[in-house]
Amino acid sequence: MGIQRFNEIHQINYLTSEMEALYHQASLKLGITDSVSIVLYTIYDTGENCLLSDIYKKSGISKQTVNSAVRGLETDGILYLKPYTGRAKKIVLTEKGKDYVNKTVATLYEAEIQAFKSWSTEEINTYIHLMEKYADCFRKQIDAL
Repeated sequence: MGIQRFNEIHQINYLTSEMEALYHQASLKLGITDSVSIVLYTIYDTGENCLLSDIYKKSGISKQTVNSAVRGLETDGILYLKPYTGRAKKIVLTEKGKDYVNKTVATLYEAEIQAFKSWSTEEINTYIHLMEKYADCFRKQIDAL
């Protein structure tokens, strides 16, 4: 591999780590763990009809971590699980939970919106396209391992 490609990969990995660190810092400022932040963010992003399986699929964290965070949020009265269809379960935010989400991850969501306000629509679309392309290509490489 050429030194240029090595440097490019290094920069991409550094930026990815920096983004993860920023989300961790946001979670700390919001007074929640990273896993709770991810679970609540996924619920907020998915909407009021969020299935537990949506969190598994969209969050990128393990089922065990999701289940642990959900159990803690249930104990705190933030949400509860409701049978949906078959074995599927729906996440339902309590009134306390809705308020909690608005004070935590909704503010994080707003920070993301504000950060992207300086980008043009073309820049945002290019970023999305390139991230999708990289994820698809990288997925193929991981599958081939």
